[in-house]
Amino acid sequence: MWPLLVVSNSTPLIHLAKIGRLELLGEFFGEVLIPEAVYRECVVEGGESEDARMVKNGEWIKVEKITDERLKRSLMIKLDEGESEAIVLALEKKADLILIDDYDGREVARALGLKVTGTIGILLKAKFSGRITSLKDELEKLKSTGFWLSEGLYEKILKKAGER
Repeated sequence: MWPLLVVSNSTPLIHLAKIGRLELLGEFFGEVLIPEAVYRECVVEGGESEDARMVKNGEWIKVEKITDERLKRSLMIKLDEGESEAIVLALEKKADLILIDDYDGREVARALGLKVTGTIGILLKAKFSGRITSLKDELEKLKSTGFWLSEGLYEKILKKAGER
């Protein structure tokens, strides 16, 4: 599928790392760009946690500086700093895909013409490509990390993956 230009926000990195599936991003995309604010959220604020270490040591994760501070500030009216910088970076780099989980962030990214997926989309891709055998097991692990998923969406995802 790659080479695609992919930018990620914090939550897909953090949650995939927490369930031991961060490497999927490197395998699927070859390289993932993150803005400085996302690096701070994942690695600096993550401290000595295992998921922070995994993100820091991901050789295929590249930190990039954004240039459009004005757009970042305008996005921060509705979004947090990491989401805002990820969207700005995706626009500046003309990214093929942005990884973002937050509903508001996804809506803003789509409104700006970006193609969006998130943690669940990556796990579905892993299921369809044979990288994981049970999406249900991965979703259960994900939910145990604090990832919120409505029961309706949970069932819809499992049905799409052929596990219901």
